[in-house]
Amino acid sequence: MKTPFARCFAISLVLCVLSVARVAQASQEPRILALGGSVTEIIYALGEEDRLIARDATSTYPSAATALPDVGYLRALSPEGILSVNPTLIISEEGAGPPETIDVLNEAAITFVTIPDAHDRAGILAKVEAVGAALGVPGKAADLARELDTELQRAEKRARGITQDPKRVMFILSTQGGRIMAAGTNTAAQSIIEMSGGVNAIDCFEGYKQVTDEAVSAAAPDVILMMDRGGGHGASNDKLFAMPAIMTTPAAEDRAVIRMDGLFILGFGPRTAAAAMELNELLYGS
Repeated sequence: MKTPFARCFAISLVLCVLSVARVAQASQEPRILALGGSVTEIIYALGEEDRLIARDATSTYPSAATALPDVGYLRALSPEGILSVNPTLIISEEGAGPPETIDVLNEAAITFVTIPDAHDRAGILAKVEAVGAALGVPGKAADLARELDTELQRAEKRARGITQDPKRVMFILSTQGGRIMAAGTNTAAQSIIEMSGGVNAIDCFEGYKQVTDEAVSAAAPDVILMMDRGGGHGASNDKLFAMPAIMTTPAAEDRAVIRMDGLFILGFGPRTAAAAMELNELLYGS
């Protein structure tokens, strides 16, 4: 294990080497690193993927992106991992960190563009335009934004057209240790539920928090929504509906659970309209 001194020395040495290399690269095409699944999806949707030299661990769509070098998880990046791919332009979702790593990147004079996060139609379109501006392709971004705007308005129209009572949906992030972590207000989960014509059953707090058995019973969800983690990860349906907090709910009575890919439903990028339409169909039928 490296001592703090040795780690700092190694990072300083890399910074010196990169500064020399950067002078030589100043007139060349930027070496672009994408941080965040939605940013990477937008770059691919713009047809600019050939300019990418690496991505972070949350960038798993399209599958071709996973062939790029992985610099680690968006919120737990290491300077060494990023500097090893020698980027000259980083385009990132909000929340990249930790701050110590961002400080090192700033010291290395790497251009770092943060794309504002948002969980609605206007925000998605703004993200596309911001990524397009960072890439220097505003015209292509405007074309993509218009296309996505049409798709998102179609999804919103479908959600407004529901003729039955809206389904009360509880998004469960995890059930680790028998404790339910659910999505409250002002979350990406609430936004996709509402874009699909549902109602967030948990409205007693903001963000993602553990909920008590009493709160889940009071929320009375019709449907449980979870991320499909694949590979046997996550609670099985039998274990889920046997949990004391859930077994008394309408969702347990109907064994109503929907599992969907996390990046698909919570990414708020080019595929959000498709995610909202698919969730709407799963909630209400075609």
